[in-house]
Amino acid sequence: MSSNALMRQAQRQKKDEFYTQLTDIENELRHYRQHFAGKIVYCNCDDPTVSNFYRYFSLNFQQLQLKKLITTCYKNQRPDLFSQHDADRAVGVEYDGDMETVFDLIGDGDFRSTECVGLLEQVDIVVTNPPFSLFREYIAQLVEHEKKFLIIGHQNAITYKGVFPLIQSNKLWLGRGFKGGAAHFIAPSYEDYATASDRKEGMVRVSGVVWFTNLDHAKRHEKLILYKRYTPQDYPTYDNYDAINVDKTAHIPADYEGAMGVPITFLDKHNPDQFEILGFSALWDDSFRSHKMYNDYIEIRSSDGTETGMLGGKINGNPILKGKRGKGNYFIKGNEIVHKIYGRIFIRRRIQ
Repeated sequence: MSSNALMRQAQRQKKDEFYTQLTDIENELRHYRQHFAGKIVYCNCDDPTVSNFYRYFSLNFQQLQLKKLITTCYKNQRPDLFSQHDADRAVGVEYDGDMETVFDLIGDGDFRSTECVGLLEQVDIVVTNPPFSLFREYIAQLVEHEKKFLIIGHQNAITYKGVFPLIQSNKLWLGRGFKGGAAHFIAPSYEDYATASDRKEGMVRVSGVVWFTNLDHAKRHEKLILYKRYTPQDYPTYDNYDAINVDKTAHIPADYEGAMGVPITFLDKHNPDQFEILGFSALWDDSFRSHKMYNDYIEIRSSDGTETGMLGGKINGNPILKGKRGKGNYFIKGNEIVHKIYGRIFIRRRIQ
């Protein structure tokens, strides 16, 4: 099963038991230590008896100079999988560096509950791995309450209507990231389909997992070295957007000053001092609009050149290039042939 399929399954079936390794937490958090002195940290999706987030902050409480650590989690229905406390209880823990205080929650411990929101209002920074299926609601809550945060999500969340505008307005960005662009999680509900070379016993490997944050770190100020030169042949202009296509972040031309469409993986290298984010290739994004629709185009199978019976309305908002490309289906209208490509973030280089 692919990582994207795994994420879709998690969202569809509400299976969110993805538990983060301590080593991955340590590798990321060491880049943010300057943000935690005197702060209250809240891990609001974490069973304190098994959470490595709670373990990391309790072990490093003095070194980070924390004021307090609070942890809550959703009431468990399967204690053998998720927590060691009774299944009919939702609990939280407060830790001040000396004493650990366990308290019962009145409700089910859902991060959206009144009492958990009340705790959220008291804290400074939220750090956790929230449910994949509720990521939109989770990030919206953090923004509404103006909290600093460092959380895990899939890179597909970049394309969400409620997430991308935050990235564009420099209110949210990616963290340092997982080694190799993938993470291993303890996930009891899933079988691991990783290859032998990247398999870890008892864990599943998920690619495309990233850290989302609004805490500054050094990597986002590293300048991307550009060496390619622009030519119309290498960088065709989209049929429906006033921008050129760039297939790889490393191939961004050093001498082009106009709008460019880059893969969403560009955000891992984005330096807000070097590039301006203009928009995203989606109909909901009014900041950089498509100027052409394809409702009356006909979809053609690339395998045999026959019609699929579908019209081109389904590619409206996607970045479109003229001509056939690869093995994917294409669309025709008269003698005109076009094809869609993967979603693009539109950027422009800031002139230094």
